[in-house]
Amino acid sequence: MSRPSSLVVCGLWLLLALLASHGAQGAVAVESGKPAPDFSFTDLQGATRKLSDLRGKVVVLEWLSPGCTYVTRHYRSGNMQDTQATAAAAGAVWLQVNSSAMGDLDPVKSREWREKQGVVAAAYIRDAGGTLGRLYGAEATPHLYVIAKDGTLVYQGAIDDQPQASQALTSSAHNYVKAALAALQAGRPVEPSTTKAYGCGVKYGAPAGESGR
Repeated sequence: MSRPSSLVVCGLWLLLALLASHGAQGAVAVESGKPAPDFSFTDLQGATRKLSDLRGKVVVLEWLSPGCTYVTRHYRSGNMQDTQATAAAAGAVWLQVNSSAMGDLDPVKSREWREKQGVVAAAYIRDAGGTLGRLYGAEATPHLYVIAKDGTLVYQGAIDDQPQASQALTSSAHNYVKAALAALQAGRPVEPSTTKAYGCGVKYGAPAGESGR
């Protein structure tokens, strides 16, 4: 009788370990309502700054990959640029981040892509090692984060409520980022503060410093 009992116990331990592992992978890296992790970044012009340097301004982080069909949808429709312009008009600083090892462009091509799309953003960050993406738990492109003037992360998730690559319903979609910006301007709580990001999965490469292992 002891052997079946041992097998059951081992099976239960294995199940619990798998569940714990799954939960860790699905956990949000940064909780809404908590301080946004500080980081330093270098833009395409070679200037290095910190997120904390922008304290006192609303900051929007946009994860992207130029070749992603969902990213293309929001740029071809003008939805992303319009959202960026709305943020700029409200005095917010918009930072673009590319953490996709398979979708990264070199600095020259990145600048060309930004000019072609008519991007309204303060900086484009090439996060080739995925350090920043992993820090914030970016899962998809696009994946948006809104940080309040006091450094609190107030929104993270999808740009809108239409999780598809088609442009058909873009104009009638509810834009979560614009809603978050409007709530901050009005002094209201941002609701919802978290949604499920949709799009192309971020193709992370080896973490910085581990490429040769």
